[in-house]
Amino acid sequence: MKLSLQIKTSVFFRLFMEWLTQPWPWYVAGPLIGLTVPILLLLGNKTFGISSSLRHICAACLPAGIPFFQYDWKKESWNLFFVGGVFVGGLVAGTFLSNPAFIQIAPATKQALAAQHVTDFRGLIPHDLFSWSALLTLRGFILMVVGGFLVGFGTRWAGGCTSGHAIMGLSNLQWPSLVATVCFMIGGFLMTWLGLPWILSL
Repeated sequence: MKLSLQIKTSVFFRLFMEWLTQPWPWYVAGPLIGLTVPILLLLGNKTFGISSSLRHICAACLPAGIPFFQYDWKKESWNLFFVGGVFVGGLVAGTFLSNPAFIQIAPATKQALAAQHVTDFRGLIPHDLFSWSALLTLRGFILMVVGGFLVGFGTRWAGGCTSGHAIMGLSNLQWPSLVATVCFMIGGFLMTWLGLPWILSL
């Protein structure tokens, strides 16, 4: 009886882990992300956003002589726990729940990337472009350092990131968030079709 229960538990755990490590379809993952908006509003009238947490960290750690960081960041400390949970969750998922299989990519896309010397598709991001060794190349520096700077600059300029505008702002029917989201999409299309091919050719 005890052995039978152990076998059933082992089989259930294996099937559960197989299900958990598979990519979730959009109709599951999308609503789960979207539900964070009403949950945060109901729990304490909180707004969803990731980029604001960096400001809170700077306000807590940097000297108070900078006007932009002179505010009561402790009132928004919940956001730091939220982002901490995102980080820990990503760390756990990437370490223990990662799928070892190669990412499924369309043959035409794989062929086009191979022409730009991108051939490593073992993870969610190609190591040919995003790794410590790639950082020492011109295209790696542009993608990671310059790209990171532009993301931070654009977030500050737009008054929020994609999660704050596209998820939270659009849910609240905010006109600035609609404008920002449309600009995000236009920038993404231009970068995909014009900027990225040039960077990959370096």
